[in-house]
Amino acid sequence: MDAQMTDTETLGVVGGGQLGRMLAEAAAPLGVEVVVLDPTPNCPASPVARDQIVGEFTDEEAVRELAARSDYLTYEIELADPDLLETVEAEYGVPVNPDPGTLRTIQDKLVQNQTLAEAGVPVPEFRRVDDRADLEAALDEFGYPVMLKAREGGYDGRGNVPVEDETDVDEALAEIDADGVHAVVEEFVDFEREVSVIGVEGTDESATFPLGENVHREEILRETVVPARTDDAVAERAGEVAEDVLDLLSGRGVYGIEMFETSEGEILVNEIAPRPHNSGHYTIEGALTSQFEQHARAVTGRPLGATDLRSPVASANLLGGGEERRPADHSGDDAVLSHPDASLHWYGKHEVYPLRKMGHLTVVGGRDSRDDDVDDLLRTARDLRDEVTFE
Repeated sequence: MDAQMTDTETLGVVGGGQLGRMLAEAAAPLGVEVVVLDPTPNCPASPVARDQIVGEFTDEEAVRELAARSDYLTYEIELADPDLLETVEAEYGVPVNPDPGTLRTIQDKLVQNQTLAEAGVPVPEFRRVDDRADLEAALDEFGYPVMLKAREGGYDGRGNVPVEDETDVDEALAEIDADGVHAVVEEFVDFEREVSVIGVEGTDESATFPLGENVHREEILRETVVPARTDDAVAERAGEVAEDVLDLLSGRGVYGIEMFETSEGEILVNEIAPRPHNSGHYTIEGALTSQFEQHARAVTGRPLGATDLRSPVASANLLGGGEERRPADHSGDDAVLSHPDASLHWYGKHEVYPLRKMGHLTVVGGRDSRDDDVDDLLRTARDLRDEVTFE
């Protein structure tokens, strides 16, 4: 049924994973129904979205169907096709946000770095890598270690390979692309901490959430604490850089802006996601407006909400373990549910495998925290996470 035949606005979303699920949950109170496009039948977003179109993210027929049923289009995964989104935007008159051109820019890490650097946004030193000789030249310039990144398709740490010494070169090149190197190499950043700002661009306004501090292992985000454990000058500088990124990129919506705080207190942009971001999940309980509500507000042309914290907060991802795929049976979530300051979010995934994001928990400052200390909140989040196991 065409969206124009109903009283409720419809937001079409390319992607129906956990981000689509939480976006649909946040959009409903605004009077916005969500239809998702995802190749996995009964995808995580399907129980809370109005409907799911089963199809690949780049399936022209499926994307056209999504456009025909929607008043607005957005995406929750960078595997969407910007050319196709531009086509349906023009043909169906359905606004796509963030702008497909922004998606095209961030899909290629080399183009992303070049765009940022040319605009004066601080990024690590980088070089294009098309073959082994390019990598060796960069190693001569930067020295060891460096980070080799696939230009396209990487996510959740996949496509990022550290090169510690010359014995890692061949394996790193093979891991990035066995059929031909399409990569960018970045200097190793001696960072004090990894931080992020969730920014949002509205129709005629922009906003940023407070600076968060992210803890990664094996290139996978494990925990986020907000406010970040840094000084006010660094937090202010990170906010300024985030605003510069919002000014540079086009289109309404939420942007996850990951950055390094160097040992000298400088801020360097690492990566940008033009969508809600894992490091912003804390906003559901920890901020006055969640990143998902902000995204729904922004892409549908509504005013933005307040980004203030309700209290200091820590979040922890619930990741799959083991060595193989298996049904997503779990235990131990009673410990989270019985804690007065904790909240639990399962993503509705039916299968678990190593390092797959199955859900997250959040602990806000409250009755069981000591003076709302983020270190205390982080310890509590880790302890509660360790109670949850997958069979």
